[in-house]
Amino acid sequence: MATKSRPPTRSSSRPLSDSDGNVIHNEILLSLPPKESELVIPKLEFVRLKTHHVLHEPGDTLKSAYFCNSGLISILSVFPDGKSVEVGLVGKEGFIGVPLVAGFSTAHTRAVAQIEGTAFRINSDTLTPLLRQCIKLEHRLQQFSQVLAMQVTQIAACNRLHEVNERLARWLLMSSDRIGSNSVPLTQELLAQMLGTRRSSVTVAAGVLQRAGLISHTRGDVEIVERKKLEEAACECYSIMRVQVAKWQSEAQEPVCTPACIRKSTSGPTTCTEYRYDHL
Repeated sequence: MATKSRPPTRSSSRPLSDSDGNVIHNEILLSLPPKESELVIPKLEFVRLKTHHVLHEPGDTLKSAYFCNSGLISILSVFPDGKSVEVGLVGKEGFIGVPLVAGFSTAHTRAVAQIEGTAFRINSDTLTPLLRQCIKLEHRLQQFSQVLAMQVTQIAACNRLHEVNERLARWLLMSSDRIGSNSVPLTQELLAQMLGTRRSSVTVAAGVLQRAGLISHTRGDVEIVERKKLEEAACECYSIMRVQVAKWQSEAQEPVCTPACIRKSTSGPTTCTEYRYDHL
């Protein structure tokens, strides 16, 4: 389902939305100055993404790009035998279609919605000239591209070096950051696919975390009970990515886009009143 957006509406008392009333949560779009918003948002289509919806496959020509608005999208590396492993996660902080920012037109990964949500879609032929007109948009997308590349390399190392229970804890924390909730609606079968391991291994790992009182796991849903302790149980990859993003933020003249404002609290997802990129 898609709805063509018209000029954005913004007031001091209401959140930014398109003319159809679809509230914009994507942090890249929220960070744009009014002049760029007026150029960009009317070019977008509001779309709903159901679980397992594939946005692109390796080798596909990228006819569209997506500003994620809610839900969770996985970036997967796919092998010739059909096996795949997750190498990236994107939520409302991000954008699907990064090769277009660099002037490329094809995808080298699979992007699939793992938790249903919404996005604002833009045609690739429309995006290219907009990037020349909108300096802030181009800058934000370049920043996000770098954060995503860092995430991909760290997760690739994580998949090779760390135990399943550590990787599961890291994955749950990253997912929670992106959807803004301690409740993550995913099955063990899907978790096994994302972590590139057997379902039985995920069952054992989830059992370890649950017996320690860190999570509560029921069919189709994982609830983070003790976030601070879950961070301690996760591999160092989660903190490495947080530290790197914080370093980039200190180096940049402007805040860099990443999840949950590098959580100032460990009690649950935080809400930031500034438009910042704090998703890892």
